[in-house]
Amino acid sequence: MKIEIISGSPRHNSTTNRLALFLEKELKENTEHEVGLIDVRQYAMPGVQKVFTSVEDTPDKYKELATRMFNADAYIIVTPEYNGSYSPAMQNMFDHFPKQHRKVFGIATASPGALGGVRAAMQLQQFIMALFGIASPYMLLTPHIDKKFDVDGNLVDGTFQKSIDVFLSEFLWLGERLTMEKVTA
Repeated sequence: MKIEIISGSPRHNSTTNRLALFLEKELKENTEHEVGLIDVRQYAMPGVQKVFTSVEDTPDKYKELATRMFNADAYIIVTPEYNGSYSPAMQNMFDHFPKQHRKVFGIATASPGALGGVRAAMQLQQFIMALFGIASPYMLLTPHIDKKFDVDGNLVDGTFQKSIDVFLSEFLWLGERLTMEKVTA
């Protein structure tokens, strides 16, 4: 299965990216899946004027991103909470590649506050349905992100590992079954 982790914060010193880095490392070390990390900070996507429906239809500047988006079997969206919602930069990227039919999405949110981005997570469920994706029902809400991960994406609060394990286990269970179903269909 090809999994793309979307690090959705455009901020230079993103604390959300710490979680994305950790999840990438965790999946690469503990699964046989092909795992990539797409950081929205690497792609200065303009406001949507045209959606891209294939790699060939995508401007040269974004062909590498388009290839990864179209070839992904599953995504994990990692987003901060902005004013009770998810990252506009992350949404803008997906708006360029809008139809993600039958792809599994894991929802991971991060916040320096106590609620861990729960409002963003709830709105992401609706966004994923609009993309024709399938949201894994187990979400990873990460309160006090700055105290759970260091700047290099290392877990510093070991009590959070169980939440990560459950999230990844359930995401992988769903993703593997749907990917197998696509292969046999």
